Amino acid sequence: MKRFADLLAAVAIAVCLQAPLYPQTPPSPERKAAEERRDYFLAHYTKYEHLIPMRDGVRLFTAVYVPKDTSVPYPILLQRTPYTISPYGSDNYKGIGEDLDKFMREGFIFAYQDVRGRTRSEGEFVNMRPYLTVKHGPKDIDETTDAYDTIDWLVKNVPNNNGKAGVWGISYPGFYAAMSAIDAHPALKAVSPQAPIADWFIGDDWRHNGAFFLPHAFDFFIFFGQPWIEPGTSVPPRRFDLGTPDGYEYFLRLGPLRNIRTTLFGHAEAFWKQLLEHDRYDAFWQARNIRPHLKNIKPAMMTVGGWFDAEDVFGPLAIYQASEKQSPGANNMLVAGPWPHGGWMGKGDRLGNVRFASETGKFFREQIMFPFFVHHLKDKEDPRLPEAYVFETGRNQWRKHDSWPPDRAGEPTLYFDAGGQLSLKAPGNTAQDAFDEYVSDPSKPVPFTDEAAPGMAPAYMTSDQRFAARRTDVLVYQTDELEEDFTVVGPIECNLLVSTTGTDSDWVVKLVDIYPGTFPDPEPNPARVKMGGYQQLVRGEPFRGRFRNSFEKPEAFEPGRVAKVSFTMPDVYHTFRRGHRIAVHVQSSWFPLVDRNPQKFVPIHEATEADFIKATQRVYRSGQKPSSIKVRTLK
Repeated sequence: MKRFADLLAAVAIAVCLQAPLYPQTPPSPERKAAEERRDYFLAHYTKYEHLIPMRDGVRLFTAVYVPKDTSVPYPILLQRTPYTISPYGSDNYKGIGEDLDKFMREGFIFAYQDVRGRTRSEGEFVNMRPYLTVKHGPKDIDETTDAYDTIDWLVKNVPNNNGKAGVWGISYPGFYAAMSAIDAHPALKAVSPQAPIADWFIGDDWRHNGAFFLPHAFDFFIFFGQPWIEPGTSVPPRRFDLGTPDGYEYFLRLGPLRNIRTTLFGHAEAFWKQLLEHDRYDAFWQARNIRPHLKNIKPAMMTVGGWFDAEDVFGPLAIYQASEKQSPGANNMLVAGPWPHGGWMGKGDRLGNVRFASETGKFFREQIMFPFFVHHLKDKEDPRLPEAYVFETGRNQWRKHDSWPPDRAGEPTLYFDAGGQLSLKAPGNTAQDAFDEYVSDPSKPVPFTDEAAPGMAPAYMTSDQRFAARRTDVLVYQTDELEEDFTVVGPIECNLLVSTTGTDSDWVVKLVDIYPGTFPDPEPNPARVKMGGYQQLVRGEPFRGRFRNSFEKPEAFEPGRVAKVSFTMPDVYHTFRRGHRIAVHVQSSWFPLVDRNPQKFVPIHEATEADFIKATQRVYRSGQKPSSIKVRTLK
């Protein structure tokens, strides 16, 4: 009773003093900053909602946030997305993150749009809708026309705008940003595709060189395929629960792709089936390749990507290069930092166990992205940004170049040699058929990470490869300790001479930085990470062997016959420091990141358990049959 009386007394005192009954934890600095941004946004902006008509009569739902101060006109910054622009209602405001904080205080009109067929916009949604090269009338629409019509309506109907617009977005919205630069509206002066999709078969998201990125596609389409449910009416869509944190176990027990029930994918079932059934680079995928259409680009374009983007490391590089080649007079620049997918909107000071010595995300937002847009949309001073503003990992510093890859780069070849050596010299008078071999067993595939991960763990892009190097089904070639820094810039060409006892095979190549044994551990180090001898993944890519001669026409291997497998891995900018070693891994599985190749030449989405067979893989390394990687170097 005394404790109850004491509690009543405490309640009475709290009420009188208008104080909380129990001590409260003070808000974190991040939360305080977010609350301050929200208060500023509410105080200085008014939200409007519109259904903007397109040329074919379909209306797209668009939210527009306009500065209350009308003393000067403001430019429009537009983002188009398939992921919803919620919250809805003119009194419900979006949160403004650190990415747009400076823009908000500088004064911009912010416009957000649900793309055609998504959430509150009318019409039919088409995944990565193909560009129409010929348009005969108002019924011929694509993402370029929807962007054009949206900007045209905004500059004509939103009061107090200065007649200039910019478009930006990350990932899928990055694709829409890139599309807006094609046949662009005259008012569109600046575009920033960030982690944009370029080609869904060759290198982005679902397939890399034809190999299927299983957990990424699985997770995305289960979530993306669910219809949007209005807040407050029911439970919103959630990610699929595997029932285990171990995706390796889950997908291995699931078995062949044919065992996945399409009913899991809701409204995305049709695209999931297309994703599997279009298992070669046919017209379906070719029509969704944005690169051939990046011609005569008029707006200034800043394409942004992350060296360690598990989803779209290919897209930014491909879009920049295609624009550079096909629009030679355009104001076209590339930014690449040490980031996972969208990581430039966070601190960007680390990924997994690898640290980058500074907050690279903040630097990008304040020193690159903000000056780019305010110059082109508000006529502020030219920041004189370089053609390529790129971060060099290993040394951990920003670099400026007037072209990408840099013109001054050399092109040495690193050859696989006897005893697991990686050498700058071609193999000497070794036996004509010198090779290394391993047995690839689809029932025990090589994991892509040594940590339990339900899906595509973003940090795998810098993860420690010691666990893989110890497996008998992974070949490892490495240099001696480097006597001086070795800087690799640009794409990496892989040239393998191989054979298999099967009729199909995947070939995974990984470029690895082996740290010296004396490398210091991080401080603080609550996870007790041991960085001495760390084997950091710098770049890794799979290649589905059936496409070695053509992505359009897959071919079986002839068992035991030597074949050439050549492909290019996406660019890097990494310095292997003095005292480190350079290593290359070769393997035939990378699970569950990449679905299992049955190693039998059958349509993989139709393969049964009986089709999965062991195969003996050989990688040749003689003077007559050399296997190697070719890199670009920069002194």
